[in-house]
Amino acid sequence: MKHIVVLTGAGISAESGIKTFRDAGGMWEEYDIMDVASIDGWFKNPALVLDFYNKRRADLEHAQPNKAHLLLAQLEQHAKVSIITQNVDNLHERAGSSSVLHLHGELTKVRSTANDFDVQDIGYAPIHMGNVCKQGYQLRPHIVWFGEAVPLIQDAAEITSRADVLIIIGTSMQVYPAAGLLHYAPASTPIFFIDPNPAIESTKQITVIAEQASSGMQKVFDELVG
Repeated sequence: MKHIVVLTGAGISAESGIKTFRDAGGMWEEYDIMDVASIDGWFKNPALVLDFYNKRRADLEHAQPNKAHLLLAQLEQHAKVSIITQNVDNLHERAGSSSVLHLHGELTKVRSTANDFDVQDIGYAPIHMGNVCKQGYQLRPHIVWFGEAVPLIQDAAEITSRADVLIIIGTSMQVYPAAGLLHYAPASTPIFFIDPNPAIESTKQITVIAEQASSGMQKVFDELVG
């Protein structure tokens, strides 16, 4: 059975109504990304950061997986599928995908500010200043912010190195360390790059599909499954 590895970014969830930071109309027009998505921002104004992620969590509760998410779940009927996502939403899981690695954390979880391994699933509930872990330390979003290490990047690299097919959806592949995963794919592995504004061009190994996630994924699904 083939092993299909999928790298996803904000573009795959945009069709589900999840705002991105960088696109027109995205969250950067309302927030300074470093105020709400960096460790410095957390130390500067934790209440603002908590409020920001509370709003994101509330939005996520009403969002639904789109066709691209559902097609990836359906691929599991034909191959082993490993998803590595830069997204912090749970739309892949809700679509039915069974193997999802979240590089940048998960919106529906929180952790202790004193213990990175004390992680709790809170669903879509808000967290506020004064909400603490059992040891009495403030809870924070279980998110990898700018200025923090990406603990799962080595796991992601290992998964990518075993790919028979690599699909990249909705990410510019310009932000490191996630962008470096592309280089872990074996030279013989075909790569499909789906993005309406692709930052790379087609090569012998890479097929660029300059479309939205759903329509682009349908084309890849049809080619792989027949």
